[in-house]
Amino acid sequence: MGTAKRQPWVVGVSGASGTPYAASVIRGLLAAGEAVDLVVSRAARLTILDETGISFRDAHWRTDLAAWLAVDESGLEDVRYWPAGDFAAGPSSGSYPAKGMLVVPATTGAVAGIALGLSKDLLQRVASVTLKERRPLVVCVRETPLNGVTLKHLVELDAQGAVVLPASPGFYAGGSTVRELVDFVAGRVLDAVGVPHSLYLRWEGELGAAARRSDTGGTATAEGE
Repeated sequence: MGTAKRQPWVVGVSGASGTPYAASVIRGLLAAGEAVDLVVSRAARLTILDETGISFRDAHWRTDLAAWLAVDESGLEDVRYWPAGDFAAGPSSGSYPAKGMLVVPATTGAVAGIALGLSKDLLQRVASVTLKERRPLVVCVRETPLNGVTLKHLVELDAQGAVVLPASPGFYAGGSTVRELVDFVAGRVLDAVGVPHSLYLRWEGELGAAARRSDTGGTATAEGE
């Protein structure tokens, strides 16, 4: 394991489509000088393989993570990895000095498990601990449409103090590539916990947006119209 700094952010990756969101969040945390504790569910491994062609293996997690993030392994010294079945892992205890948790992306199953306190795997357990310790918890749900049961679970998470953050990119920042739209959502996740980043252009009003886009010939409209 790497020598992670004290008080890491725990990033939980569930099996929902959208693993590039998690990769962007992790890169953003590391760029901001934050330490990361990573939990990847068993289903998420399959999704990572489907979406990137990368096999994420417990025994070779550092090599596989570097390939997934497209970074050098030397840049992962502040990352610690915990297998999803390891209920004795540090973050499973409230005494572990984590800053909070970001579940990116979150399946509806993970949403239900967290809302109901089921703790079926380490990801759900850490989320439950995060709530009981009153630490920041961001749940980036990636599913559409949503049924009534899931909506009730999301309302319950909000009532418990979690930030429910749908993976819904904004287009006012001028994103024209998939990577830019992914980075927008990742940036909003980091915004929710006060981590500085430069993943997307912030809204500065219609004139500010128009000035930024003038060189591309884009048309800016006021957000919300």
